[in-house]
Amino acid sequence: MLDYEPKILLAFAETLSGNQEIFNWLMQNGYPELGALSMSMRGSEDAFGWLLKNGYPHFAALDRAIDGDPKAYAWLQKNDFQLLAILAEACNSRPDAIDYLNRNNLPIFLLIARKFIAYRDSQTFDYHKKRF
Repeated sequence: MLDYEPKILLAFAETLSGNQEIFNWLMQNGYPELGALSMSMRGSEDAFGWLLKNGYPHFAALDRAIDGDPKAYAWLQKNDFQLLAILAEACNSRPDAIDYLNRNNLPIFLLIARKFIAYRDSQTFDYHKKRF
């Protein structure tokens, strides 16, 4: 994710808050993988499948690692996606991950984690659904 300009990552973070206009902008301006990641993080199985089919298994693994899947987390680490593994931990409010992002001057990833946490905390769990 370090390959993206900060303004693109900021736009991605805003999509986690449900900003449809920015989501559409990402989709129409060459960043469909970030749009799909946003939708996958918000519970879309179709978006998760799109990530896998279109060459973004690391983003699919990030989504699953955020959801607590140990295999996805291990895959990120094994395949040298350390920052994504740390982001997954930060999205779960792990202090060591948050400290790492602070120490390494990566505030945009702290913002992404905060936006995701706010989204997740605003959801009501329905046991009839696979995800919330």
